[in-house]
Amino acid sequence: MPVHTSNSSQGSPGRGLGLGLALGSALAFGGSGVAAKPLIEAGLDPLHVVWLRVAGAALVMLPVAVRHRALLRRRPALLAGFGLFAVAGVQACYFAAVSRIPVGVALLVEYLAPALVLGWVRFVQRRPVTRAAAVGVVLAVGGLACVVEVWAGLGFDTLGLLLALGAACCQVGYFVLSDQGSDSGADAPDPLGVIAYGLLVGAAVLTLVARPWGMDRAVLGESASMDGTAVPAVLLLAWIVLIATVVAYVTGVVAVRRLSPQVAGVVACLEAVVATVLAWILLGEHLSAPQLIGGAFVLVGAYIAQSSTPAKAAPEPVAAGGAERDVATRGTAV
Repeated sequence: MPVHTSNSSQGSPGRGLGLGLALGSALAFGGSGVAAKPLIEAGLDPLHVVWLRVAGAALVMLPVAVRHRALLRRRPALLAGFGLFAVAGVQACYFAAVSRIPVGVALLVEYLAPALVLGWVRFVQRRPVTRAAAVGVVLAVGGLACVVEVWAGLGFDTLGLLLALGAACCQVGYFVLSDQGSDSGADAPDPLGVIAYGLLVGAAVLTLVARPWGMDRAVLGESASMDGTAVPAVLLLAWIVLIATVVAYVTGVVAVRRLSPQVAGVVACLEAVVATVLAWILLGEHLSAPQLIGGAFVLVGAYIAQSSTPAKAAPEPVAAGGAERDVATRGTAV
């Protein structure tokens, strides 16, 4: 079923604030992998790091969930989907990926999400897309080939690349679900409430999957190494929970509401740049010149793909004689 983004925020006085929030979200998200990888290398399982991140953030957001408890009755499917895909799915796949491949490579693979959105629109829904959007997809896929160095027979761990691709699939759900209901006026679900319950649902799902009772808690009382520099593990965990999760999700979802998933997604491409630079400086993960060029193509392709509106198709009547819908409204139709 198509999900249409809201037009109401386009050109509004809050657009500048929305861009600022989207940029802040990209910066906050970009630091998550850099902080998580030392914890994983210190002995924590990637799923345990994800569980600590999501469960800690859910605890911080618990008062917000209590305040918006009516959402459980009004939007149960939205909360379940957000928790499963936008929280548990993205984070579990991404952290598992960075445990096997460089942080920058994992994020660049994740930014195939715009191409996946357009692929769904074109081949599953059988709706036309613009020529510019198709060019963006080609650039992103070609850039990804350089990032993973296909000429060397995939120089990276294949499972790690597949996990990063799984994060890309879940990221599509994040942008779409963040905008769900934004055109419902006063009945639109509060984004903070959606985040709070999404984190609670994600924590519940991850508890079953990660089984945190088997976690090596002693690691949290020690130091982790960031390219030879000892950093308290609990400090890294605090950064992951408070900044890279609570702040990142809150600013990201509010930005999507003000800008639309397309525009917010374009700004979010800076997350890959931030993560790559931080991984280079703090973890010593250097990318080769072809990989950097390929990464630039991925981001440019993602920008073009997300900023290109799907081509208009002939309107189709809604069942039961309702009004006709234009499937190419401003924003993403998935």
